[in-house]
Amino acid sequence: MVDAKGRNMKCLTFFLMLPDSVKSKSSKSSKKGNASGSSKLPPVCYEIITLRSKKKKKMSAEIFPTKKPASTTTTTTSSSSTTVQEYQQQNLNNNNTIQNCNWQGLYSTIRERNSVMFNNELMADVHFVVGQPGRTQRLPGHRYVLAVGSSVFHAMFYGELAENKDEIHIPDVEPAAFLAMLKYIYCDEIDLTADTVLATLYAAKKYIVPHLARACVNFLETSLSAKNACVLLSQSCLFEEPELTQRCWEVIDAQAELALRSEGFCDIDSQTLESILQRETLNAKEIVVFEAALSWAEAECQRQELTSSTDNKRKVLGKAMYLIRIPTMALDDFANGAAQSGVLTLNETNDIFLWYTAAKKPELKFASQQRKGLTPQRCHRFQSCAYRSNQWRYRGRCDSIQFAVDKRVFIAGFGLYGSSCGSAEYSAKIELKRQGVLLGQNLNKYFSDGSSNTFPVWFEYPVQIEPDTFYTASVVLDGNELSYFGQEGMTEVQCGKVTFQFQCSSDSTNGTGVQGGQIPELIFYA
Repeated sequence: MVDAKGRNMKCLTFFLMLPDSVKSKSSKSSKKGNASGSSKLPPVCYEIITLRSKKKKKMSAEIFPTKKPASTTTTTTSSSSTTVQEYQQQNLNNNNTIQNCNWQGLYSTIRERNSVMFNNELMADVHFVVGQPGRTQRLPGHRYVLAVGSSVFHAMFYGELAENKDEIHIPDVEPAAFLAMLKYIYCDEIDLTADTVLATLYAAKKYIVPHLARACVNFLETSLSAKNACVLLSQSCLFEEPELTQRCWEVIDAQAELALRSEGFCDIDSQTLESILQRETLNAKEIVVFEAALSWAEAECQRQELTSSTDNKRKVLGKAMYLIRIPTMALDDFANGAAQSGVLTLNETNDIFLWYTAAKKPELKFASQQRKGLTPQRCHRFQSCAYRSNQWRYRGRCDSIQFAVDKRVFIAGFGLYGSSCGSAEYSAKIELKRQGVLLGQNLNKYFSDGSSNTFPVWFEYPVQIEPDTFYTASVVLDGNELSYFGQEGMTEVQCGKVTFQFQCSSDSTNGTGVQGGQIPELIFYA
């Protein structure tokens, strides 16, 4: 359109829907002014408003530009994603003030717009006071978003017994964990750390956010080790997570001595303590079990504000004391350890000594049957073995092979070949690495009887092996230079429910590889 002066003009047409009252008046006036007496209503007029504009119309992205590096060009999608992340970072500190009047236009998806509302006072219609008294944090929320993400929040805000409180106190959830749950509900993002994952799992369970709870369990399973297995066992029972409980038992059974000596063992509850002490498959010396129980008792005395006397230790242990299989200890371990600990009564000490030495053994309250422990499995990677007059020689060189598994196992040691020239003794330094990082090593001696059998060499503690990652098994042997060696090696071996894959290692300087050489067996628990 061009005006009287020849200038270009932009036209915007607004269709005005007249209210009924206006239509009625228009109808009456039409009847009065219609000479022909026609009953037809005049057509509704649409007002055309002409806006003069000298400048080109700008889009919202131009009105609210995002800062870009001078040397970098980003797409609209990446800019939007960056802006959302900036808002989320602000929202974690609850200092999120939206300065743009049309901030909605910055984001192309409902997910991104919801993310801006995370921990944001804008349009907040409820507040949560989270944490224990003295350490609380006040967090804003939006009832509709929360109700969509959690059935508990839906019942809280829109159910038959809904409360209309503007402020809700939640003393049993940590603020960081509550924020992590809100971030998932608002942003569809999972942000977990080792320090907050258990508290976040508790929050997800309490407010029935199952996908977040599953993510927490997966995080715990991947970070599971002997150091935290006992604590996670206690928590998994509390949260009723049977799969996590089973994973914890696998670690505790295989690496029992490491688990029992961990700091986390002293933090478990008495019920979890009893379940561990009565475990039949616990792969540990009984003196280690006894010492771990005393360490727990000392920590429990401190929790109950009792002095750490022998009487109080025995008191807090209660019936769990009789779950320790003291009569199965080696006599030296009992005489130098348990008998002098002070937690046993004089009669108990005398009866146990008689149980060791007397033909007619006294009755004991303590279990006297040895724990079954775990049965080690062996993965044999060669189909045959051989010897030659000039092989296999050892002069301080390394025999090495790489392997991977498809499920978590615990490598307890290696099976090695021995001398092909009669009986001989070997010194073996064994190592297990992952991407160059040493996970376990030991220096052992073993006796070879001249046969083609394999001879076990053990690590001090079983080494945890995660699936789908290659590890390097190495050995440096010192002894008779001529020994048996494997041949017809396999790249893949199925051992029960575990599949092993093998590949050559660059650390091997003595000829061992997939097709032949040393380290014929991996000894493991699964």
